[in-house]
Amino acid sequence: MNQQHNCDVLIVGSGAAGLSLALHLAKNADVIILSKGQINDGSTFYAQGGVAAVFDENDSVASHVADTLIAGAGLCDEAAVQYTAENAKDCLEWLIDKGVHFDQDAPAANGDVHYHLTREGGHSHRRILHSADATGQAIQTTLVAQVKNHSRIRIFERYNAIDLVYQENTVIAQRECIGAYVWNRNDEHVERVFAKKTILATGGASKVYQYTSNPDVASGDGIAMAWRAGCRVANMEFNQFHPTCLFHPEAGTFLLTEALRGEGALLLRPDGSRFMPSFDERAELAPRDIVARAIDFEMKRLGADCMYLDISHKSSEFIKLHFPTIYERTLALGIDITKQAMPVVPAAHYTCGGVMINQQGKTDIENLYAIGEVAYTGLHGANRLASNSLLECLVFARAAAIDIEQNIDLTKPCVQLPPWDESRVTNSDEEVVIQHNWHELRLFMWDFVGIVRTTKRLERALHRVELLQSEIEEYYCNFRVSNNLLELRNLVQVAELIIRSALDRKESRGLHYTLDYPDLLPEAKITILSPQQYE
Repeated sequence: MNQQHNCDVLIVGSGAAGLSLALHLAKNADVIILSKGQINDGSTFYAQGGVAAVFDENDSVASHVADTLIAGAGLCDEAAVQYTAENAKDCLEWLIDKGVHFDQDAPAANGDVHYHLTREGGHSHRRILHSADATGQAIQTTLVAQVKNHSRIRIFERYNAIDLVYQENTVIAQRECIGAYVWNRNDEHVERVFAKKTILATGGASKVYQYTSNPDVASGDGIAMAWRAGCRVANMEFNQFHPTCLFHPEAGTFLLTEALRGEGALLLRPDGSRFMPSFDERAELAPRDIVARAIDFEMKRLGADCMYLDISHKSSEFIKLHFPTIYERTLALGIDITKQAMPVVPAAHYTCGGVMINQQGKTDIENLYAIGEVAYTGLHGANRLASNSLLECLVFARAAAIDIEQNIDLTKPCVQLPPWDESRVTNSDEEVVIQHNWHELRLFMWDFVGIVRTTKRLERALHRVELLQSEIEEYYCNFRVSNNLLELRNLVQVAELIIRSALDRKESRGLHYTLDYPDLLPEAKITILSPQQYE
């Protein structure tokens, strides 16, 4: 036990960001990828819509930038947006070279390839490359096949990162990350990983809410670990609620892609009437925050369990060609979308804020990077534009790879990390306590920190979180770790950051809507929280 693994680069997370970074770096470095579940369990695999990039000659990078800035409601970092849009096509072509197949139109007379581009909410042009309605699955399976066949990449499946290991570097007067403590879920013991560079690619934290489109692994681990190590976070109040998750007792967290509305699907009340034109001139193609609030408003106004999404006015052939996954899944549940509307509700979908990084993915701690949904890049502002998420993973993975390759010292000797101390803990015989706290947290976050907020609700949520934190910390100190305990510890930390950020914002902007401050402030400022504030 207490085994130590050594590598040049440790990547915590196995989605599009982590896997693409590993492939960029493994030419010269030994890489370990930590996957909390099986390697396909993350959010990338379940992404349906696609990836935004300018491939149409009638489109432009400037237009992609403008659409992103509009969706971000004044809070985007323009340099980050410009950088992402400019590098989008190159990163997509890299993905295509790796073997990802995107849907194509009929070949041109000269044999040129033209990709079938769809349009989603907030976009002024068709610029979404997709693989039917299972784009994430196509990207994930292709990248997984590549990393599994690479001699310099080791994949540790069913391993939780517990905490980062760092030391105070007096030469640069900064903390320096030297690896992590990890929990081997297969054998149920703690191990250590020394790394010259550590990258958090752990995804978001939408599991903090009772209703979410995300898989179970989206528990904010990287954000919480980085915060405990001393990193700042930004814009944690902006949680994107996807407007259209399938409302069915057996559907689990099945998402109905934005591309449905891009291809003409309409949102309807239970009586069959449309409502989006009353909320926004863009109707069903308005940004997600507007659509989610409209659905939430209509459900509350009518006392309805759900609204409906209808694409049955399109031909059966069109629907089955473009949305085969959705067609088959809903048909198995007794819904024929070629003839019927789909019952839908909003659900927590994406964490727009995260660990603060620069354009190379570097955090406040030396040798620690963060990429993908775990990070705050400035790309998304107060609301993420559809299909910019996978794009961000690819663009910032490449940016981080370039910086790491230029700055890593491959001759640096490995050091022994301090052993994990389990001498004063015992096995828990009260796992029910964790389950109870887990359900309480997710329920009050949904009720008090959801789509529509008030100061009183947020203060109530903060009080509940602080009580949970003390209870969980006592539990963590006295009992051996488990998957549920580690995730709960991280989720409670992330919940506190979300609530404190929401309380700090005295306006309604993008995804943060509060009845107490319904108007915009004249100046748009990002919300930054620092661990030093609470020491």
